[in-house]
Amino acid sequence: MKFANNVLETIGNTPMIRLNKVVKGVKALVLAKVETFNPGHSIKDRMALQMIDDAEAAGKLVAGGTIIECTSGNTGMGIALVAAVRGYKCIFTTSDKQSKEKIDMLKALGAEVIVCPTNVEPTDPRSYYSVAERLSQQIPNSYWCNQYDNLSNSKAHYLSTGPEIWEQTDGKITHLVVGVGTGGTVSGVSKYLKERNPNIKVWGIDTYGSVFKKYKETGIFDEKEIYPYITEGIGEDILPKNVDFSLIDHFEKVSDADGALAARRLAREEGLLMGYSAGSALAGLLQMKDLLKPEDVVVVIFHDHGSRYVGKIYNDDWMRERGFLDKELMVKDILKANLNHELITVNADDKVRQALKLMKEYDISQMPVMSGEEIVGSVSENTILTFILENPLNHAEKPVSDIMDEPFPMVSEDLAISKLNKYITKKIPAVMAKDKAGNVHILTKYDILQMI
Repeated sequence: MKFANNVLETIGNTPMIRLNKVVKGVKALVLAKVETFNPGHSIKDRMALQMIDDAEAAGKLVAGGTIIECTSGNTGMGIALVAAVRGYKCIFTTSDKQSKEKIDMLKALGAEVIVCPTNVEPTDPRSYYSVAERLSQQIPNSYWCNQYDNLSNSKAHYLSTGPEIWEQTDGKITHLVVGVGTGGTVSGVSKYLKERNPNIKVWGIDTYGSVFKKYKETGIFDEKEIYPYITEGIGEDILPKNVDFSLIDHFEKVSDADGALAARRLAREEGLLMGYSAGSALAGLLQMKDLLKPEDVVVVIFHDHGSRYVGKIYNDDWMRERGFLDKELMVKDILKANLNHELITVNADDKVRQALKLMKEYDISQMPVMSGEEIVGSVSENTILTFILENPLNHAEKPVSDIMDEPFPMVSEDLAISKLNKYITKKIPAVMAKDKAGNVHILTKYDILQMI
């Protein structure tokens, strides 16, 4: 018989899943290390178990003790699982920006949760850092994990997550993309991977309102960089000891809106219901996609499950209240989202049968017609069908130039989608647009409906 002796034995060995639709246009192979398969549905289960194991081994945590931790929710969940199995009491402090779902789940596992204000200095006695530290000093037989400075955090990922990624990619990983909060994941995984291949690039995902990016690039801790943000799980207003900046090659900032919208794309296009930091990691990758080559193998770590955010990023009203769904969509948003099909063209002197074959092969309804490098016309399934029905015996050998319509209108990438009704009509089913790199794309009615 095969079974685990308790839930803690199911931590780790999470799957690697290839991303497809959301990374269309990215030249590299992109793999997601999906940590929601841990029992607490987040990567934090790994370090929670390691912190408690190490505390017990050092005699800092003994039977009947109380575990205290400041947490955004996921570390608390992992600790609560360990505490339930091993018989400890838990007290968690968290910030008031965390989702209600996270807090309710911690309480469901028997933990006491104290909600503290977000918009205060870390040294403020009301902050969730300070409250946790004070409680650990006041409560007998208690242990404050302090995931930010407790190096058991990064140790967990050096011992488990890093080796798993190396094995699952057969050592072919070239880039690691990961959100940075406490720093344990990025530092532990990077240390392991770079010991095996120092050429692996590590891209840390940061958020606006966090100090990480500027500190990495200048060595300056700039308090002016600190301001409230909505994104959960990444970014900090302190420099945790677990963040080893020497292991991180680049920090990429992602906005609150872009992280939330990317997470929703993961759910709708890949069937992966992930958390806010996963959306930020995907958005950061897409912002840097031009740095990747076809032979690259990119691993993106998805930290936690979307069930923590059903009242936030997966709630349309919440998104609209923050303006994330209200901004005017532009043509460039369709190009950026890679919802448009690969540009397939037909030559003016090609036969109609060739145009029909291309439409069938690529499952498309319209194509630009080229003469050399110039777009000279367009052809649609309606045009071809009408011609075939009118010429059932000799349609195949006619040149496309005999039946083509005017070229599809060329529009600016900065044109609002609401203005496309001036161009797309019953007779004109698509428009053309150039992206910043000068590449030409076709935008069909289907593409626009998908984006909306």
